[in-house]
Amino acid sequence: MRQKDYDNILVINLMHIGDLMLVTPVLRTLRTNFPKACITLLADKKLADLVIYNKHIDGCLLLDKKGADNHPLAFLRFIRRVRREHFDLVINLHRNERASALAAFSGAGRIVGYAKPLFSAFFNKVMENKKAVKHQIHSHFDVLQEAVGIERIDDAGLEMWLPEGAEESAAKLWQDAFPAGAKVIALNIGASWKTKRWIDEYFAQTADYFLEKGYGIAFFGGPMDEELVRACRAKMRHGDHAMLQTFTGRVTLAELAALLKKCALFITTDSGPMHVGVAMNVPIVTMFGASPVPGFYPYDAKDILLKTPEACHPCGKHECPREGAENMACMKNIPVKEVLRYAEELLRQYENKVGNIPAHDGQYRCKVVEL
Repeated sequence: MRQKDYDNILVINLMHIGDLMLVTPVLRTLRTNFPKACITLLADKKLADLVIYNKHIDGCLLLDKKGADNHPLAFLRFIRRVRREHFDLVINLHRNERASALAAFSGAGRIVGYAKPLFSAFFNKVMENKKAVKHQIHSHFDVLQEAVGIERIDDAGLEMWLPEGAEESAAKLWQDAFPAGAKVIALNIGASWKTKRWIDEYFAQTADYFLEKGYGIAFFGGPMDEELVRACRAKMRHGDHAMLQTFTGRVTLAELAALLKKCALFITTDSGPMHVGVAMNVPIVTMFGASPVPGFYPYDAKDILLKTPEACHPCGKHECPREGAENMACMKNIPVKEVLRYAEELLRQYENKVGNIPAHDGQYRCKVVEL
């Protein structure tokens, strides 16, 4: 279809941290193609820090998914709120019932994107999410090109702007945690699914190794990861080392991003913080298990992804159904020595450029290593 002019555009994505970060190239592309339009993003209220300062949008509608908006009457009121905005284009990038319903009943002149079958009749064009075979960002671009008619894709990678005060707050936390000039490696051991998590003992061995080499270690993650981090530290030889700090559950999303910018390397699971690290231009080593690599690899050419050739990969399951020694084989078979090998490769390239690593515009396919 040919591109039309739209004055009032709504983009819907109610998913988690990483999924929301993967929408940022869409917002840039929409602004490039519709410079005078009012562009609004509908997102989960608890993730506001990720998006409310985005320079490519005019505002946000924030749904309190697990709080005030989490019952039928409140949801109906929220739909009425969306309808009052009189959007002429709604782009739904979250294929679940709630997001599909918000799009379907938005009253917009044109409704496109991903949809559950129950609501697809209300869409002008329903698109398939091809995240199993191409990067999620590229699947979103298909929606823009095929359902909106956009011809010019403006892809600058993942983007996140920090609120005023986040840098200063992070600087104070950093100063209290590490001596001046310390080179610090960030670790994120949690993930939304157990099948995305590398083995705790492996993370413990990795942290011990770098502490013994003189690096600082910073654990990150949300409140749900605090017990995981405590268990991991208990397995370490140097769990009480002065250069080991835990920020897990203690910082906002904006502070997390600002702290990651100060790190020489980020060793992480396939998780939301991984994508925040990409936006902050931090070198990343990641280990993939249940997720399809083509859909969710870290979107930057300097990063390195490790995976094993398990027949069941990518399973997409939250719990591994295999038993005994085969349970979590996709993660068990990514050895510490291989993670250390590629971590040191990135450190040789970038540890003296913290905060000054050049962006590689247009180069977003990371290095994928199959062990």
